[in-house]
Amino acid sequence: MGGPSRHGGGQPGTVAVVVSKDAARQLAESELAGALPARWQHVQAVAAQAQRLSALPAVVGDLLVAAAWLHDIGYAPDLLDTGFHPIDGGRFLRKLGADDRLACLVAHHSCAVYEARVRGLENVLLAEFPQEASPTYDALVFCDLTTGPAGEPVTYVERMKEIRDRYGPDHEVTRALELSEADLSACCERTLARL
Repeated sequence: MGGPSRHGGGQPGTVAVVVSKDAARQLAESELAGALPARWQHVQAVAAQAQRLSALPAVVGDLLVAAAWLHDIGYAPDLLDTGFHPIDGGRFLRKLGADDRLACLVAHHSCAVYEARVRGLENVLLAEFPQEASPTYDALVFCDLTTGPAGEPVTYVERMKEIRDRYGPDHEVTRALELSEADLSACCERTLARL
C-alpha cells in the first residue's frame, strides 16, 4: 500500500505507473536529501503546501502532492541529462514508467516553457511533454512560488524578488522570469481564488 500501481497508459499497449504521494516522497528523498539538502528542504515545504491545497475544487489532490514531491527531482546530480531540471525530471519519471500526466506536470512546473525557450530547449520540452492548463497545474505553480529556497513560506512577490536577487539580471533564469511573470502570476491568482 502507498507504492506505485499500474494502469493503462496514454498509448495503446503501454502501462503507466501511478506514483502515490508516499512513493513520490520516498523517490524524491532518495535522489535529493543527501545530494542537495537545501533543495530537499524546499521540496518538503512545497509538498506540505500541496497537501494543504489538495482538497481545493477541481484539483486532483494526490497528483498535486506527488508532483510537488517530484517537481525538482531533475536537479539530482545522477539524473543530469540536458542540464535543465524540468526536462531531466520528466525524462527520469518517464524512464521509471510513471504516469504521463505526472511526468508532464514535473516537466512544465512553474511555467518552465519560458526558461526552456531562453535555453534553446523549448521545442524539446514541447515535443516530449504536452502542456497542461488545469487547477492542479495552477496549484503546483502556487506551491513552488510561495515557498522559498530553504523551505520558508514567502509571498509570490517575495519569491520573485528572491529569484532575481539570487541569479542576477543577466542569468537565463532571470530572463525567463521576465517572460513568464504574467503566466506565473495568473496561476497564483487563480489558485488564491479557489481558496
